[in-house]
Amino acid sequence: MAIKFWTTRRLKYMALLLGAALLQSLWLALPGWSTDRILINYGPLERSVAVADLETYARTGKLSNELKGFSRYFSPKQLEQFREGLTLSADIDVVTVSQFLYTPQGEAILQSLGEVVQTAGRLNGARAIRGALILAAADTDGGFNLLNILKHFPTVEARVDLQQLSSIAQQVVSTINQTQQAVAQIRQQAAAAPGPEGGVAAAGNPAAPGPYRWQKRVLDQLTLPTDLYLPEGLAEGQKAPLVVISHGLGGDRTSFAYLAEHLASHGLAVAVVEHPGSNADQIEALLAGQSNDVIEPEEMVRRATSIQEVLDELETAAQDPAIGSRVDLERTGIFGQSFGAYTSLALAGATVDLTTLGQNCPPQLSSQLDLSLLLQCSVLKLPQPLPTLQDRRIQAAIAVNPLDSAVFGQAGMANIAVPLMIVSGSADTVTPAIAEQIRPFTWLKTAERYLLLIENGTHFSTIAEQPNGEEGAVPVPAEAIGPSPRTAQGYVKAMGVAFFKVYLAGEDGYRQYLDQSYVAGLSQPALPLYLVRDLTLEN
Repeated sequence: MAIKFWTTRRLKYMALLLGAALLQSLWLALPGWSTDRILINYGPLERSVAVADLETYARTGKLSNELKGFSRYFSPKQLEQFREGLTLSADIDVVTVSQFLYTPQGEAILQSLGEVVQTAGRLNGARAIRGALILAAADTDGGFNLLNILKHFPTVEARVDLQQLSSIAQQVVSTINQTQQAVAQIRQQAAAAPGPEGGVAAAGNPAAPGPYRWQKRVLDQLTLPTDLYLPEGLAEGQKAPLVVISHGLGGDRTSFAYLAEHLASHGLAVAVVEHPGSNADQIEALLAGQSNDVIEPEEMVRRATSIQEVLDELETAAQDPAIGSRVDLERTGIFGQSFGAYTSLALAGATVDLTTLGQNCPPQLSSQLDLSLLLQCSVLKLPQPLPTLQDRRIQAAIAVNPLDSAVFGQAGMANIAVPLMIVSGSADTVTPAIAEQIRPFTWLKTAERYLLLIENGTHFSTIAEQPNGEEGAVPVPAEAIGPSPRTAQGYVKAMGVAFFKVYLAGEDGYRQYLDQSYVAGLSQPALPLYLVRDLTLEN
């Protein structure tokens, strides 16, 4: 998509426009106004704007008399940005749009949007919005932009409910302010942190490739297809601790192969699993019409239980000296990103909290802008009680961009007892940092806990590019990936080695790297990096 990257400055601007109702960002995200006129109402008050006037303004910059009445609410710069937004197109095809909008997650989004954008008869506009989106995506001449969506809206008029819009605006502003305040607090706290304790011998550089060669074994006969990376040249009788890597929604075994190779070079065995129910093939099946769901609700349980089965199978495979003499399954950790980070937290001991889920589901746009709730709320569709998701073989966990606020809640997160590092990106618009990482970090009770914040990092910063320049099922634009993904991936490699060396291999020499003084040296200007061990939010 050609949607602009979510920087702090653009977030502020988006919130201002939302509050005034004729907003570039909202119209890009929540499209679906009438082909002829837009009726903007706030309680008993109502004003009308012609779509043709918007098109004229977008093409020529000329404001009609009706639009001049609105223009006084905006600065010249904001008006020009709004004008550009009217024709800003997203590179997305009709199949992708159509298939997603007919999934349960797409239906939920449409129902929420339909309360804001209604038909002329004040009915929920979900169906009309869906029709306009699909028709606009199919119109290759007009492009997938606001103006073309307006032309394809299937009713003569549409109503925009400013009271609903105002609630969304307030939520956007609140989220922006809370995130900014939390980032500032973490930055300040990290800067004031004391240096590392002395007396421990120096260890190898975790950011650089390690001294070990490694070999990869493909184990597709396991419950989950698995690539096993085995370090070579360990000392006689020495076994390597095991790290399991779980990818996010739409990923596969290549998403974090770079991390597996790096960990293996430092003497750690790595099992990179692939989840067939939520991998790239699943998304491709959805887009091809072979699946009706982004994921089945059962995947919320199946991910963790399948990894439990893989660990069981690896214990059996360890009877083969080629594996058993090299891997210590009694020292196992897990790394996951996004949906994989949820999986990591579940295996590490976080428990599902049905009460918190009930309070947050179904998600409402007017109260919280968190797309990850669409996945979290799917747990309520599962038969109860749920199976045990924790695996007591997991002794340490890293969770990057996790989704957890509703599915685990404060009580569920407090049940994690193993060492845990949560990695957050301040510009994450999929699993928002304040809701899904920063605040949940404050709920942890485990003594060995770390919050690693990548300022300006997005939901996609740490995911590797597809090999050989290939595109995934749904290509992610550079704007959404954000600045310098290789820098973010370097952070993950260095901190992953340090964390697992300490908490799986028991090598205290690496503890010096789990410290803000080291992180400050690792940090780069495009993606400032901060590490804290404890946090009490001021708001």
